[in-house]
Amino acid sequence: MDDELLELQRQFEFAQQAKSSIRLSDRNVVELVQKLQELRIIDFDLLHTVSGKEYITPEQLKHEILTEIKKSGRVSLIDLADIIGVDLYHVEKQSHHIVSEDPDLMLIQGEIISQSYWDSVAEEINDRLQECSQIALAELAAQLHVGSELVASVLEPRLGTLVKGRLEGGQLYTPAYVARVSAMVRGASRGITVPINLSILWSSLQQLLQEMDGSTGVAVDSSFFQSLFNGLVKEGEILGSLRAGVHWTPTVFAVAQKESIDSFFSQNSFINYEVLQNLGIPQPVQFLKSRYPEGTALVSIFVHPSLIEMLDTATEDAIAHGSWIDALSVLPASFGSQDASKLLSLCPSVQLALKSNKAVIFGESYLFSDGLIKDVYDLLEKEMEILSVSESSGVGLSVDLTDTKVGHDSSKFADLDKTGNEMGSSKHGTDRGSKKKRGKSSGTVTASVAETGTNTQESSTSKSKKNQRKGKDTSSSQASDPKAAVKKESVKTKEDIDNMPSEEWIIQKITLLVPDFEEQGIDDPETIIRPLANYLRPKLVNFWKQRRKALFTENAVKMKNLLDNLQKKLDESFLNMQLYEKALDLFEDDQSTSVILHRHLLRTTAAAIADTLIHNLDMHNKIKNGVEVEPQTSDSVSLSPGERTAMAKSFPGSLSNMALATAEALEGKQVETFMTALRAIAEESGLILRKLDKKLERTLLHSYRKDLTSQVSAESDPVSLLPKVVSLLYIQLYHKALQAPGRAISVAITRLKDKLAESAYKILTDYQAATVTLLSLISAATGDEEDCTSDRILTKRELLESQMPALKGLVLTASQSLN
Repeated sequence: MDDELLELQRQFEFAQQAKSSIRLSDRNVVELVQKLQELRIIDFDLLHTVSGKEYITPEQLKHEILTEIKKSGRVSLIDLADIIGVDLYHVEKQSHHIVSEDPDLMLIQGEIISQSYWDSVAEEINDRLQECSQIALAELAAQLHVGSELVASVLEPRLGTLVKGRLEGGQLYTPAYVARVSAMVRGASRGITVPINLSILWSSLQQLLQEMDGSTGVAVDSSFFQSLFNGLVKEGEILGSLRAGVHWTPTVFAVAQKESIDSFFSQNSFINYEVLQNLGIPQPVQFLKSRYPEGTALVSIFVHPSLIEMLDTATEDAIAHGSWIDALSVLPASFGSQDASKLLSLCPSVQLALKSNKAVIFGESYLFSDGLIKDVYDLLEKEMEILSVSESSGVGLSVDLTDTKVGHDSSKFADLDKTGNEMGSSKHGTDRGSKKKRGKSSGTVTASVAETGTNTQESSTSKSKKNQRKGKDTSSSQASDPKAAVKKESVKTKEDIDNMPSEEWIIQKITLLVPDFEEQGIDDPETIIRPLANYLRPKLVNFWKQRRKALFTENAVKMKNLLDNLQKKLDESFLNMQLYEKALDLFEDDQSTSVILHRHLLRTTAAAIADTLIHNLDMHNKIKNGVEVEPQTSDSVSLSPGERTAMAKSFPGSLSNMALATAEALEGKQVETFMTALRAIAEESGLILRKLDKKLERTLLHSYRKDLTSQVSAESDPVSLLPKVVSLLYIQLYHKALQAPGRAISVAITRLKDKLAESAYKILTDYQAATVTLLSLISAATGDEEDCTSDRILTKRELLESQMPALKGLVLTASQSLN
């Protein structure tokens, strides 16, 4: 075997030393290689070099790239392309394969970097860090020509091993420096005893470090201080609470703060929110609720339940004795009116009293018992009664108010002062030596109210007597000229409004009638009297109106009954009018017949409605002006055109014009004109004209049909039978209530031709022709015994009577089948 190898070596050496007789050019070699690749003799990839004189395999390219990486640990792809002499595309492609296969390599910004390179760089950084205590990542990134993020990601896993330091806020610090700064943060934080914003503290520490280290000092970022501080808090070396990351409250301050709040709250049973805000608590309500769950939060104060119990006892006593109380007089001086109002609403006795209407809260802090309010109202009501009596004699409330403002009877003031002094002396004598609550009545208000009311009543009576003559003259002049009173109705309305009891008048009366409010030491009695006056004024105004109605509108009941009766009459008649109006639409194409039907409806149903309305409005106007009116004996009223016009002209204002328009519409040719005028005068008079809807129309048609059926069935007059049968046919066939005069019966029958059978229509036309003949004979009769017209009339009447059953059968059979 060895001999054979040696022989082959000799032959190969001989072949190499032998000179070739044929030389190939570069072009021939390239073509030869391409031919070998086509023949699959060379079955692997070959890459051209940049010079074009050499081929290289991908494996060789990969080998050479790895060799270059091992030399320095970091190499650029562009440098690899120049060194190896291969196009950059092939280098990039092969580099991606190499990096994907080896986890220790990375391709960053066109460079292949190995982990060994980073290890060496980390060692260099560590040596430099130990020299200067701090290095910025931005500086390292600039030196290494890479990004700061990449430097940080490379250094983080090597911290504590190859790099002895701490990475914080883009800076590398040595452990010694970190310990030094940490000690500064610990000392500064422990020295703080009040809440502080940590950013202020970090600024101070930065300035201190710069002063200590001079120009060689390290620029420390605030985030580094914050990170060290958070670590110390977590380890428990610094005690306190951190809010929003920068607001620091030391434990020593929180303890002192809570002890101060607890002490104040336990001593006073309340605490102001302002106190907590001054102590640095930004949300006092939430803080107090969490610390004292049993307490109650008011508008500006937090209170203990014992304070509510104290106020509840005071209010319960005031309600039980029929008195009043000012909650602010019971509560401490720091309480505001809104706090007192809310605290009152929380008292069980107040809640029960308000629910059962036994008490009322005025303003925000005044609680009045229902008994006291009723006593005051009774006295004021007596004053109003005296004034109403005076006004009935011609003395108005405005006169009395003037007297009240200018001056009262001296005896009246003397009595009131005497009553007030007696009450004050007896009350102070009884309560001397005891602490009396401001604003709380002693139960003597009712007695003083009663005594004062008697004196006031006497003075008002004497005052009304002095003004009687003036009142008589005024009333007599008004009675002698009723028309002038009607014209001045608007002026009277304004005077009535002015004569209502004003708020100021009620305040003055309460001050005089109930001097107890002034005796309680209230700085401004109006602060409590004005809400009471506002509360009582609606009742007094209502009472005043009722008295005026009783004294000055004795005919109001008659007027109301008159309008009620008129409304009842209009309800049915106006609905029938609308029902009849709908039947007119069937004859709109026949102008002459339509005019006849419109005029007939205006002169019958419409005239009755207008006469009833105008007549009743005339009676209402007379009663309003004080004219005696005889009661109406019958429901139906018939007026001539002249009477309608005369009554309409006597109506006041726009009502007169509307009544005249309604009367004129009766003489016209259109029902719609009358309906418009009727609606206008009804609205002006306060009457309601009910609109006919589908349901009402069906009901009325059914009732009208039933009534007509009964009339047709019972009718014995052959002439009167025909129009009733025609109307009933229109209801059955057209569902319309036709009101037609004799002149329109012929046209109405003609409209039924298409709706009736031929035999039925012949019965109707024959009967109508016979009726016309009979009426013609009756109109032409002379009354002479020798005249033969009477025989002909009798014959024709007998003929009609014989046809009556057939005519009735046209409608009665259908009606019975429908019923």
